[in-house]
Amino acid sequence: MRIKMFTAFLTSMLLVAFALNVAAAAPDQHSGTWKLNPDKSSYSPGPAPKSNTVTINSDADSIKLSSDGIDAKGNPTHVEYTAKYDGKDYPITGVPNVDTVALERPDANTIRSTMKKGDLVVMTVTSVISKDGKTRTSTFKGKNAEGQDINNVVVYDKQ
Repeated sequence: MRIKMFTAFLTSMLLVAFALNVAAAAPDQHSGTWKLNPDKSSYSPGPAPKSNTVTINSDADSIKLSSDGIDAKGNPTHVEYTAKYDGKDYPITGVPNVDTVALERPDANTIRSTMKKGDLVVMTVTSVISKDGKTRTSTFKGKNAEGQDINNVVVYDKQ
């Protein structure tokens, strides 16, 4: 009788451990490669970049983001940062008028980025993953390097 109880207990524990391992191994929905969909995006004041691909490795605590593209004038672009979702400033490279980014994650679908030059907030970006996980929409509000107001809605498709 004890052997049957022990076997049942051990089997239950293994199933629980397996379920937890599968859940822990599931990738964060922001993770992956995202390609700009210019037809669904809008840029104000514009012009739109010719291309952009964002690669994200994210979990519940932090994110590593790398973005490569071609701007409207045909010049290559590269933005990169690694940060935690703790509201603290982390270095960012590749944005002319920005030197730090601070991240918050209000829910599993949303990342809010505050970009600064020194202590001055230059731009906020709110990125939301669609319910089906196939689209990432980033809303940019702030100022560009020339001081113009920016109000961009950029849509990316998961690759």
